[in-house]
Amino acid sequence: MEFSAQMIAELIGGTVVGNPSAAVSNFAKIEEGRPGCISFLANEKYENYIYSTQSTIVLVNDSFEPKNEIQATLIKVPNAREAVAKLITIYDSMKPKPKGIDPTASIDPTASIGENVYIGPFVAIGPKAVVADGCILHPHVSIGSGARIGKNTIMYPNSVVYHDCKVGERCILHAGCVVGADGFGFEPTANGYEKIPQIGIVVLEDDVEIGANSCVDRAVMGETVIKSGVKIDNLVQIGHNCEVGSHTVMSAQVGIAGSTKVGEWCMFGGQVGIAGHATIADRTQAGAQSGIPNSVKKPDQQLMGSPAIEPRTWWKAQAVVKQLPDMYLTLNRMKKEIEELKSRLNQQEN
Repeated sequence: MEFSAQMIAELIGGTVVGNPSAAVSNFAKIEEGRPGCISFLANEKYENYIYSTQSTIVLVNDSFEPKNEIQATLIKVPNAREAVAKLITIYDSMKPKPKGIDPTASIDPTASIGENVYIGPFVAIGPKAVVADGCILHPHVSIGSGARIGKNTIMYPNSVVYHDCKVGERCILHAGCVVGADGFGFEPTANGYEKIPQIGIVVLEDDVEIGANSCVDRAVMGETVIKSGVKIDNLVQIGHNCEVGSHTVMSAQVGIAGSTKVGEWCMFGGQVGIAGHATIADRTQAGAQSGIPNSVKKPDQQLMGSPAIEPRTWWKAQAVVKQLPDMYLTLNRMKKEIEELKSRLNQQEN
């Protein structure tokens, strides 16, 4: 389906500069632009590409003023990045959605299946499970007994929701993610480690997204809770009895140990690690590979390093670390000189 520049401008509240009839049917990065595609310019580092791009339309910020001639039709908007995100969402929503139940799916007779669902090949749905209206379950999805999947949730291939866990509406569970596996609970004994049964559940509230091969462990007792709007990247581990506040985001390989409470609107870079039983204040931001061993009590803090500290202090410390080999040599030389001076002074006194 093609869209003209004028149609797009009306959708996103923009202003056309150029040919309002210019039409596009796909998206492309500005540096890889092709005829019939729409691109965007939001970072001034990429401005040079706008003068050579082959894209038919380019979204730009209202403040953009070209320095050279541009072949593409421009659409000026308050925020080009937000505008292209809105367009991609509209474009994706227009794709036809699969429907129907594949004959190879295994659905327990006591399970409840809503209307307008898609259940793909070899999906397994256990006893008394509930799959609400509009859900899309791709091949090899597994839903345990008594689990509940909210309206319009999408589960991609091989994603798993264990027994009795609850998934809210409009959630997205990517391939291979596991919701509700046992928490890591073992009691050391003289004969080894005795497993502690994990009898709690996981609750995902509405609009949660879990990345591929990420795991959210069930509680020992009670609930592990991921609140509304949380976005979790691939290969993330959330331990048992954790609570993650609404609209928090986590990049790949974040690990949160058990019984930790994370506040709202937090942001964790890749490979951030948080110790168990900690409380992390709202809007905490932790840079990649930060290690947080204790609670963060004040909101709106930025942290880096391990153990995590204020970023400016961390960068100063890193600058010193680079000088440590030379400082070590200097220190040893000074020690020898001091010993020689002491020896000479002793000789003079004697």
